[in-house]
Amino acid sequence: MLNIEEQKHYRTSLHHLGFRPFFLLGSLFAVISILIWFLQYHFNILLPQVNNLPTVFWHGHEMIYGYGMAIIAGFLLTAVRNWTNIQTLNNWPLMLLALVWLLARLIPFSGSSHATSLMFLFDISFNALLCLAILYPIVKAHQWQHLSIVLILALLALSNILFYLGLSGQVQRGMEMGLYAGLYLLITMILLMGRRVIYFFIEKGVDEEVELTNYPWLDVTSIVLLVAFIILQVFTQLHNWAALLALALCLLHGLRMIGWYTPGIWQKTLVWILYIAYGSITLGFGLTALANIDYLNPMLATHAFGFGGVGLMTLGMMARVTLGHTGRNVFDPPAILRWIFLFAILALISRIALPIILPASYSLWIGISQVLWILTFGIFSWVYAPMLIKPRVDGRYG
Repeated sequence: MLNIEEQKHYRTSLHHLGFRPFFLLGSLFAVISILIWFLQYHFNILLPQVNNLPTVFWHGHEMIYGYGMAIIAGFLLTAVRNWTNIQTLNNWPLMLLALVWLLARLIPFSGSSHATSLMFLFDISFNALLCLAILYPIVKAHQWQHLSIVLILALLALSNILFYLGLSGQVQRGMEMGLYAGLYLLITMILLMGRRVIYFFIEKGVDEEVELTNYPWLDVTSIVLLVAFIILQVFTQLHNWAALLALALCLLHGLRMIGWYTPGIWQKTLVWILYIAYGSITLGFGLTALANIDYLNPMLATHAFGFGGVGLMTLGMMARVTLGHTGRNVFDPPAILRWIFLFAILALISRIALPIILPASYSLWIGISQVLWILTFGIFSWVYAPMLIKPRVDGRYG
């Protein structure tokens, strides 16, 4: 049983809860990895990497299984503790898990002849250990309704294995399938948790009385269609059918966004960022439908999901979770967050909208987007790193 009233004087609390090391590492990695990608994409400055890992695949893999999984790990290790009232990983086991994640990120630059095998070993070990760390308190508390989260984590691990099988030449298109499966599974995780979390934040976070609209049939239909979409989009060449499913998902989630809309969200920084991120996911399904019929560059849809959906959603959630779990007031966030979120949205516009409007300057828009991403997460890290490292302001454990 948790002793939530425990109060002591701590010099550092980085090892107390999962959000602390993983939000810190994830946000710093968001800066460093995109800086590396920027230098390679625009100036061809190549750093030592796994010899048979193309740079573009390294970028995609590290955004999904590096940054994305770090933030998911930090969020789940913190949320599951609250849901089950059972302590999740802390102290040295938590720091060991973070170290395994970090080693998987560093090994590609080691120059070792065994880099591929070592990267695989540490990366998949992290996936497996995270699954077990989340499964244990859920089973112990008999909260079987949360097993879907463990299932998605297990599928993410299998998708990561598929990527490495492709990297080693054992599965044709394995890297591509592993990346897209991982991306869509992250979106699935966000949509499942967002169904409860975003709804709650809007309902309880705005200053006016609101009655948001939910459709039970939409909850079921959107999940069923999403599963079918992932299978067709990743593992088949049935692009027209996948396009129809993507269009249906765009309309369904658009309908949900209409039901959740209230003007009061624009007065709450930590609410409107999540709503815009949800909008980017909805847009991603629409762009995917157009890309599947060869009307648009598929990378626009990919980045609507990855940059807008995963990037903005995790940024907003990190900002809110960190405030709440360090004893700060989530209804009075740092004023600079508005600028951080604004830079992120401008980066998204530069990556998605401007290439459609002025495709001749495609590389320029990518460069501007990369710089804005680095600025976004650089400022976020500068503001939030002390909160993540230092003890809670109320002296409690966590």
